[in-house]
Amino acid sequence: MLPIPDGLPARLIMLLLALLATGPLVRAQQPAEWQTFTDARTGYQLTYPHGWQVHEEEASAMSFYAGPTWAAAPAVVRFTVQPLPASRVNLSPLALGPLDSLWQALTALPQAQVVQLEQHEAGAVQEVRYEYTFADSAGRSRVLGRRLWRGGYEFQVEYRAATTQEASYLAAGRQVVKSFAFAGPGLPSRRYADQLCDEKLYGIAALRTHDGIWEDDCRSIHEWAGSASLAAAPTVHRNALPFQSYALAKGFDNCLYSVTKSPTDQPERVYRYNPGTRRGEYTAWELPAQGPGNVWISAATDRRGDLYFQTSDAHLLVRVSPATDSVAVVWEADPLRRAAYYPAIGFAKAGTHANFGLDETGTLYEVYSTDGALLKVDLRTQQPAPELFPLDGLPEQGGYSDVLLEQDNTGRRRLLLAGPKSVFEVDLEHRRATRVRRGTYTDLAGCSLFRPSATPPAATASAALSVSAGAEWLGRVLDAVTLRPLPQAQVQFMGPGAPAGIRRLTAAGEFLLTGQPAQLYQVQAQLDGYVPADTTFRLPAGPSGQDIVLWPLNTGTTLRLDNVQFEQGKAVLLPSSAPDLNRLLALMVTNPQLTIELRGHTDNQGDPQLNVQLSEQRVAVVKAYLVSHGVAPERITGLGLGGAEPRASNNQEATRRLNRRVEFRITGGR
Repeated sequence: MLPIPDGLPARLIMLLLALLATGPLVRAQQPAEWQTFTDARTGYQLTYPHGWQVHEEEASAMSFYAGPTWAAAPAVVRFTVQPLPASRVNLSPLALGPLDSLWQALTALPQAQVVQLEQHEAGAVQEVRYEYTFADSAGRSRVLGRRLWRGGYEFQVEYRAATTQEASYLAAGRQVVKSFAFAGPGLPSRRYADQLCDEKLYGIAALRTHDGIWEDDCRSIHEWAGSASLAAAPTVHRNALPFQSYALAKGFDNCLYSVTKSPTDQPERVYRYNPGTRRGEYTAWELPAQGPGNVWISAATDRRGDLYFQTSDAHLLVRVSPATDSVAVVWEADPLRRAAYYPAIGFAKAGTHANFGLDETGTLYEVYSTDGALLKVDLRTQQPAPELFPLDGLPEQGGYSDVLLEQDNTGRRRLLLAGPKSVFEVDLEHRRATRVRRGTYTDLAGCSLFRPSATPPAATASAALSVSAGAEWLGRVLDAVTLRPLPQAQVQFMGPGAPAGIRRLTAAGEFLLTGQPAQLYQVQAQLDGYVPADTTFRLPAGPSGQDIVLWPLNTGTTLRLDNVQFEQGKAVLLPSSAPDLNRLLALMVTNPQLTIELRGHTDNQGDPQLNVQLSEQRVAVVKAYLVSHGVAPERITGLGLGGAEPRASNNQEATRRLNRRVEFRITGGR
């Protein structure tokens, strides 16, 4: 139980210690048979007695009542759900004093007598429980209920009946209210901290063509499916911003945040643009005045989903925290000016170094606009790295305008650099940049690097966000299609320091593993109705976030057998294929009604028709393996696709081998 709000201690302590009803409660015999009601859309479940009826008033209200008709029911348990106002979505409901307001509402009722009033918090769910009686025109009524908050919604389940009916209905009503529980993800969370950043990547286009002539833009936004798809033509959000801008950040809510590039030296409102609806509006967040001659030149996102904006002289860095609806100044003096090499880049009329991006460790990467060299600052200590980080492979004309760290859907980490008329991918190990697309962008925005999870439970939040010499993995188990949490899943970790046995997940599907940096951990996750996951994960130092996804056994789902690969030009399995083949075999054995279609693929080397034949032979090899281990052959069909659907580039052997593969598609049964 949380502390009682100030101003009410004497009254509430009495309420929490005693039942002040007019007499002892009469407990009727609980009905022998109960039935369960589940609302998958809203995500709750409760039980109610046989003989009670269900009445749906509207989509957000449901009643469970005794008696022949709802209108004249002697006892009713009513459930309601409503979204919290936008201004309260990201605030803690219990911090807003619900006990205080509820107390005032109850004591305003005629002859009110409060029996119970208390609050509880369990991770992502907050709750107030109450019970009281009051006088009305028909006599005296008893009300008892629960108000719960989850995901930006308020849920209420409440029993109400005349006290003269208590012998018949109170025990049953109390049990119905008590049985209410969340039984699934239900309504998508509206809280910012619960959102899951998608893979999409965005950039502000600096130029556009009009009647064949290039002209300034800085208002249109280009969208790509992910960092790996930058070479493809973007989806264009023309004139998405109501002003020209150099700065763009992507929030965990998959909205884009920007501010004008005008050097007004006045406080500036942050603008939110939703690419999904193609609509935008100004937020209430206001950046401080940027100083004379300055503009807001760059923006980025950190691992908590906070948004950062920096001025062109790098003297002012501001953090906007959507989860707490707050704005704070991070620094008002450029840390790089303390670096020994600063005179070499900070002379009069030198280029700016204020365009920046953030990684998951809190390192701020800036790019020197003159030659594309990278500079690093520890955001926590505000200490610059001792040396510049020059890159090979970049044009010499200058004009480097942003740096962004991303992660593609295969888990590959990428550092992207917006340069003169091009975007480059940077190999940090070899300090080399490679052009990935042409185009001039003032800022890039994405946040898939951070793989955010839902708000950590109170018991693990501080551990998840702390900086540690060890390794901490905070993640969730999610449905791969809907990305909803699967708290019922069973997860087991094997590796140095990993506790033995099945790990229990939170109601949000979360787990926290504390292990050793740079060590491999084997992860096994399973849930009835899903394809089991068996993979390895190397823990980085400090806190990290990574979700595990389970694929549902739905007809039409196609799944890769990543390690089922073949010798080049042959239908001969590589030895590394055994684990994936055995997992597929186990799936077929444990789901005897399951039928699949094997889909064979090759690289593009050689004759296309022969490649189709080769892919068919590879399918036959996999089918033979399954049949030899007891799977009925009629449960397996096959299709050879040759090199028509490459998974990776065919330009080199290291990636061609990924195209010599077999996938399977679920065709029916379970």
